[in-house]
Amino acid sequence: MLLTTWWLLLLTTLFIATKLEAQLITASGQPAELNIRAAGKNSIRITLKPISYQPAFPNNPSIALQAMSAPAISLRTLNHSEKKKLGALYVEVSPDPLTVIVTNAKGLRVQTIVFNKDGTVSFDLDNEPVLGMGEGGPMPAGDWRTNTVEFDRRGRFHNMQPRWQSDMYGTRNPVPLLIGTKGWALFVASPWVKVDLTRKNHGDFIPNAIWDTIPPPQTEKNQQLNIGKGLPPLDKAVPGLFDLFVFDAHEPGLFMSEFAVITGPAVMPPKWALGYMQSHRTLIDAEQMIGIVDTFRQKKIPVDAVIYLGTGFAPRGWNKKQPSFEFNPSVFQNDPKQFLKSMHQRHVKVLLHMVPWDRDKLLTLHGTIPAATGQVLDAGHIQNYWMQHVPVIKAGADGFWPDEGDWFNLYERIKRHQMYYQGSLVTTPNVRPWSLHRNGYPGIAQWGGWVWSGDTESSWKTLEAQVAVGINYSLSIGPYWGSDIGGFYSSHELTGELYARWFQFAAFCGSFRSHGRTWRTRLPWGWGLPDMGPPEDREPPLQSEMNNPAIEPIARKYDELRYQLLPYTYTLAWEARKSGMPLMRAMWLHYPQDTQAVKMSSQYLWGENILVAPVFEKGATNRMVYLPAGLWYDWWTNTEFEGARTINSEVDLSIMPLFVKAGGIIPFDPVRQYTGEATSEPTTLRVYSGHDGEFTLYEDDGISQGYLKGEYVLIKIKWNDKNKKLTIEPVKAIKETAIKSWRFKVEVLPGGITKMVSYVGNAVEVLF
Repeated sequence: MLLTTWWLLLLTTLFIATKLEAQLITASGQPAELNIRAAGKNSIRITLKPISYQPAFPNNPSIALQAMSAPAISLRTLNHSEKKKLGALYVEVSPDPLTVIVTNAKGLRVQTIVFNKDGTVSFDLDNEPVLGMGEGGPMPAGDWRTNTVEFDRRGRFHNMQPRWQSDMYGTRNPVPLLIGTKGWALFVASPWVKVDLTRKNHGDFIPNAIWDTIPPPQTEKNQQLNIGKGLPPLDKAVPGLFDLFVFDAHEPGLFMSEFAVITGPAVMPPKWALGYMQSHRTLIDAEQMIGIVDTFRQKKIPVDAVIYLGTGFAPRGWNKKQPSFEFNPSVFQNDPKQFLKSMHQRHVKVLLHMVPWDRDKLLTLHGTIPAATGQVLDAGHIQNYWMQHVPVIKAGADGFWPDEGDWFNLYERIKRHQMYYQGSLVTTPNVRPWSLHRNGYPGIAQWGGWVWSGDTESSWKTLEAQVAVGINYSLSIGPYWGSDIGGFYSSHELTGELYARWFQFAAFCGSFRSHGRTWRTRLPWGWGLPDMGPPEDREPPLQSEMNNPAIEPIARKYDELRYQLLPYTYTLAWEARKSGMPLMRAMWLHYPQDTQAVKMSSQYLWGENILVAPVFEKGATNRMVYLPAGLWYDWWTNTEFEGARTINSEVDLSIMPLFVKAGGIIPFDPVRQYTGEATSEPTTLRVYSGHDGEFTLYEDDGISQGYLKGEYVLIKIKWNDKNKKLTIEPVKAIKETAIKSWRFKVEVLPGGITKMVSYVGNAVEVLF
């Protein structure tokens, strides 16, 4: 009996010793260190790295918040569970396999992260949609016009390959930011991973293979090989290094705010960029270009900017054959400066299409503007490359459309956004920059990043898909996104009806721009013309669709609505900077507990108060719309609807369903022909009764960097529904010099009672 007990003790001791020996933390077969630190109050950063890797974590241009606190948990061995509170989160680390469990202060599980011995990392999945993951969707198989639009990212293996794509989704800009609508989010900063979401209960991050021999950079000519385009630099990959963020997303607004801080708050755009932009393709001469702007003004169709394509992408563009910084002498037979001056006199901005040099002139993109001490000022330094743009800016150009560059790696793509932002500020100080790009990633918002969805097909299925694409982009990259109104590649599906429906949708996107082949059909009055002009596709629109007079007034109606809503939309731009909330908002952001709303891929919120339901069915006479709980009003008729149900909204071609929730306060301007046009008419405050509500109105000069120094106005507008009282008061943390007087016309709906109110910076109360 004693001998048996002795053997049991010996075996137990050996077993424990063996277990203790196994608790050395490793990564890719090397001794490693696990560091966990607070990234924000509701987020943590987990870094597993080989001990031989000295930096705290890898440098990554998508992470603006480089300076973070020291790790609260730092382990090289682990023999038992360790627990610690970080901000509002509780973190437990346990061994075999190395596991990190995150819960919040309410005891709700946020996530479980498991570092597997094969180098993959697993995480919990649940039965709720997973959103985000960047722009675009899968490569469609078969007849993509019959495919289901991907919104929820579950159920598929995502190879996370950045790529050019047309069809219904457009460009694929993948982002390893997964947003679990049940209350969690994960962002993998390093390494680049594939994402397996095919299982029900857990997902996997699978690191890309490490290259033994680093291939040369991708070029314009070999980009179809997908060696490393759009990926982090291949020579920066470290075997075993894993750096990821975990967010508590039970309160979506807190998640969006912390993600924005980590990746860089969005800068304010110039106000004119929120107006309508008209893109041109093949040009004839300056007289034609001026004539189109004059037509906008004569027809009283608002416009703020025109965009000119480059030669080579159209037979005859603004410059010599792309890439080129020289004006095309066959288009500009006189001084281009005089042409640009005449456009400015017509109150339009001029934006120029530009593609980068190939690797023979841009071996890489690096540096800052101005160049920092120690940086190598070679041809690829962004300061030197930017200097080639300066003569065009000095001639009067207002911004650029940097196209292509798909062959750049991920860091270069972000650096290109940085170049157009910093370079513009150096060349034209105190004037907000603007540029429109094909590629985006977290981190571009701090450089004024605007992205469009690329070369989509003109089809009803594409219009449907673009709604979901825009929502996921806005959740995971930045607030300023749009698509080519009408689609880029023309087809027989492109009709005046499709253009009108797309125009309506685009009026509620960050970027409001018409562009596409057979480009005269992208003019608001184009479908009323007898001829579509030179067809530029194998399947151009049908000639029988021309001479349609019904489209122009619909385009004008939604163009005017965009301008009338500008004080509301411009405030959303401020909210994007302040809180990280995008303009185009997933229903989940404001209704996370509504399981029906969370799934909605075909409707969204414009800010918190306006629900947008684009119409994407040919010949539609009705649109099914889901209204969350509460009282809602039809924008067009003020008809009341109780929510928590799906309603059948009747439509004709002039109507895209819009609804405003009770308590919503919508500042609404008179129609302007351009954003800077002066008017003596007051701003209307539309107050939708039935519930208390408030709205904080933002205003600044719309063009300068003064907002960074506090040169703006915030006015809090509150509605007390029980007492029928409206209060208008200043937000105190404002420079007094920024305050100006306002005349408001307050309209309480649905009754339509109106009162005039003067506001000069002091609190005002109005009873109804």
